[in-house]
Amino acid sequence: MNQESLYQRLGGYDGITAFASDLLPRLQGDSQLGRFWENRGDDGIAREKQLLIGFLCANAGGPVYYTGRDMLTTHKGMKISESDWEVFLGHAEATMQALEVPQQECDDVVAFVLSLKDDIVEA
Repeated sequence: MNQESLYQRLGGYDGITAFASDLLPRLQGDSQLGRFWENRGDDGIAREKQLLIGFLCANAGGPVYYTGRDMLTTHKGMKISESDWEVFLGHAEATMQALEVPQQECDDVVAFVLSLKDDIVEA
């Protein structure tokens, strides 16, 4: 059994940054999900990207201290629907395929993301 953390298996900080760099433009450009970024400035989007990287690194076992809010607080009031969630998962899968993330790591990422659903989907 592999004893490396998910952080290490995903390529560390650089691998997780590549994931966020591929995923966020997909989400922003999506006809359904793009509404969440419509009125965000470049600085706000850059900050959000950095928070995403920090969150993923910290939760994958990396040596990063996440300074953002929890997922429930972050997403409260956004009215993220089940349909939005499914579209997001499709983009996350496409990102992992584009980056050629191995199946075990994909499965581990999906399991982690699914554990967050109740804190994110509200409508």
